[in-house]
Amino acid sequence: MERGGSSASRSLFPTGPSFTLEDFSNKDFIVRDFVDSLAETAVPASRRSGSANQAFDPKPLIRTFENALSQLGALGEELQEKESELLSQVRRAEIQHDQTLETLGRKLDQSMSQFEALDLTLNNNASSNGSIRGGGNDGGGNIAVQIGEKLEELDRKRRKAQDANFLIQCWTEVSETGQVTSLEEIQRQGGAENKIRCAVIARQLMRISQRLDPASWGQQTNGFRGNGVTNGVTGTNRRHNTREALEKFSELLEQDLLKQFNNSYRRQNFDDMMECAKVLLDFNGGASVIAAFVNQHQFFIDRDQLITDEVTADGDTWDQLADPDSEPPGVEPSLQSLIDEVKIVMQEESFIIKRAFPYYETVLIKFIQRVFQQSIQQRLEMVLDKATTISALAFLRCLHSSRAYIGALVEDLKTHGLTEHPEPCSAQIAQTLDQQLEELFIPYLVGNGYIDREKKSLEEMYNSLLFKFTLYHSRRKKAPTGFMASLAQQGTQLISSAKDAYMERLESSDLTPTQKRTMLRVAGIRDDSSNKNDIEVSEQDGVLSVAYAKRMIGWLAESVRRTLEMGSSSETPKDVNILLNLLLTSMGQVYVETALDAALDLATSQENTKTEPDLSYLPNIRPAVTITNLMSRFITTVLIRLAESNTTIRRSMEAQTKLAIEATERKTNAVMKSTMDVVLNYVPKLLSQQKKLDFKPKDDDLEGLVDTLQTVPCQLICSFLSQKVAVLARQAVDGHNLEMFCSELALAVHRLLFEHFKKFQVNATGGLMVTKDIAKYVSTLREWPLTREVEQIVEVLTEVGYLFIIQPEALKERSRNLASGPADGRMGGGFGGLVGGGNAGVATTAAVGKRLNKADFKQFVLKREDAGSVGVQSVLAGL
Repeated sequence: MERGGSSASRSLFPTGPSFTLEDFSNKDFIVRDFVDSLAETAVPASRRSGSANQAFDPKPLIRTFENALSQLGALGEELQEKESELLSQVRRAEIQHDQTLETLGRKLDQSMSQFEALDLTLNNNASSNGSIRGGGNDGGGNIAVQIGEKLEELDRKRRKAQDANFLIQCWTEVSETGQVTSLEEIQRQGGAENKIRCAVIARQLMRISQRLDPASWGQQTNGFRGNGVTNGVTGTNRRHNTREALEKFSELLEQDLLKQFNNSYRRQNFDDMMECAKVLLDFNGGASVIAAFVNQHQFFIDRDQLITDEVTADGDTWDQLADPDSEPPGVEPSLQSLIDEVKIVMQEESFIIKRAFPYYETVLIKFIQRVFQQSIQQRLEMVLDKATTISALAFLRCLHSSRAYIGALVEDLKTHGLTEHPEPCSAQIAQTLDQQLEELFIPYLVGNGYIDREKKSLEEMYNSLLFKFTLYHSRRKKAPTGFMASLAQQGTQLISSAKDAYMERLESSDLTPTQKRTMLRVAGIRDDSSNKNDIEVSEQDGVLSVAYAKRMIGWLAESVRRTLEMGSSSETPKDVNILLNLLLTSMGQVYVETALDAALDLATSQENTKTEPDLSYLPNIRPAVTITNLMSRFITTVLIRLAESNTTIRRSMEAQTKLAIEATERKTNAVMKSTMDVVLNYVPKLLSQQKKLDFKPKDDDLEGLVDTLQTVPCQLICSFLSQKVAVLARQAVDGHNLEMFCSELALAVHRLLFEHFKKFQVNATGGLMVTKDIAKYVSTLREWPLTREVEQIVEVLTEVGYLFIIQPEALKERSRNLASGPADGRMGGGFGGLVGGGNAGVATTAAVGKRLNKADFKQFVLKREDAGSVGVQSVLAGL
């Protein structure tokens, strides 16, 4: 079968691949992939997809690789021919290049020989001429240079003489005729050079007029009069005022130049603008052209027409600005629009200024000053005036957002470079931009004005938020006057002043409607309840709220952020110290300490109560501790760190914070200790209800005692301790402080029970009741978080129960493990620090508190009904 058949016919063997040099010149060519592709095409599809049992046939691979090898050999020969041809071309090019270099070298040698010959000829001629004239030895080149210098000097002298002659001609003309015809002819010729010459000559004529015609300048003659001549000018011949004539010409020349500058500006002819600016710079320092460029700029014309427009923020935006719980909405839209336009205009105009003025930095500075002092300042004042009519917080937020946005504009302009673009702007321009930014806000930041506004705004919000709290506690019935009342007197004065400050501010005539609505909303009262005697408060209003504290700290954090960005770094320590004092007063004293004083009043008033005490004040301890922790952490991590640059203020702030925290801890500990006194006053009253025959029942009472678990006093005490004291204590404190409180209370109850069971006679049946009561007491105390030492001491009560029910032989065995000292372990130290945690712990007077001593053992055993028996007596005798 033939290989070259039609497409419909199929060959017996697959056709091998064909290659060209282009297949191997690709940079992605990889030999391994090439070989793999040959092998892949050589294997029939049926074998690639067939079963693994089919035998391998190497013939297609051999034929494919033979075909590829033959093609590669042919391509190698072709490539070798091309390489040989290219090498031949390279050799021919190298030969031609060498010939070209040789030819150019010969021509260079010829040129150098000719130059040396010419130089030698000039030197010989100069030497011969010099010998004839007196022996000079200068070369011909030096003589040519000297001749050129002399010609230039002669030309300068000629021009100077011509200028002097023309100046005298102009002065004669203006002094005799009062006209400057010659200057006007030069002006009419046009061109920057002629206008510069007119400006220079006019300025020189002004100086001549001052010296030779002082009368035109209103000056007295300094020389004496002789023959009618004053300083060389005859008084009879001077008929014209040279000053007026020259000033008139100068004014016309300046107006002509300014007109030409403006026309060129409209046509964007920067070269002509540059020429006019140069002339006016020589003429009057360039002040007039700078003023014309800046004052007549279209940006200022358009903005002057829009300056009367109202600020564009809507009512919702202003309400959001006045709401302390809302995020600030940002810069006012009309001010933002102006600043965005200023950025574009200044970048565009700086390009024009650099091409149109030789003193472009001076012009740019004037332009910047005009933009800031006129456009931005006027709009900023309008926005801030509007914010003032909303609320103090709205003003502060507007001031802060405006400064941040304008500050971003300044940084963008400095980075853009303006006339130095794309490089950053020059130091002088950067200083001007910073100065203009500072001057915009100096009226609002001078002295203590800004921080006083921040403090006043925070006080207003704090007083509003705590108004119902302070109103509740001002109406609360105080504890009887005494030592504790005198300690709380300062807190009473603070809450009274805070409440009165809120009412006075609410009734103030300068309070805006929006600000009044905000204050009432924050305080949670209606607009028609402005009379403090009509406002109703509930128990919940007098309870501490962690959410309130977080709101207060959030407001303060926003104020600190504004203060950092608005004020200078040198004033930051002083400013944060002012805010610290406000926080310690409002949150520490007015809020936390007032709640603790109320809890202490309630606890103290129940220390001698005969009924079950009300411990509902205990849960208020938990938010007091949490709020104090939040306040302490904010002060430590934010405020004190910001004052590190001033060691004196930082130490003062640390001392104030420490005193405030310690005051809170003392009052918290006082509440907990008073609570313990209340509990330990009530437990003995319940123990006193124990009947004498509760532990010595008669045989008739045995049937009723079978179903009785504990005596009534035991049930009342355990219910009071577990369902009231323990539950409320866990709501009040946690961690180490809860453990200390419960351990101290458990030890006190343990001592009461120890003495309690020494008072009653116990028979065999009553011993079971004692055991049940003690088991209940111990299980109740075990539910509390106690220290290990206290748990061991409480377990001693179980041993007491056994003393009333075991046989004399067992008593004798237990008497061998008695201690020789007292058995009442006592707590050492007090509560740990509520903020940061203290290290106070439980301590007993001796390890003997964990075991019964001999004296107590004897007292309990003597209360047994069989204490007089021989067995019991033998045990007692062996002690």
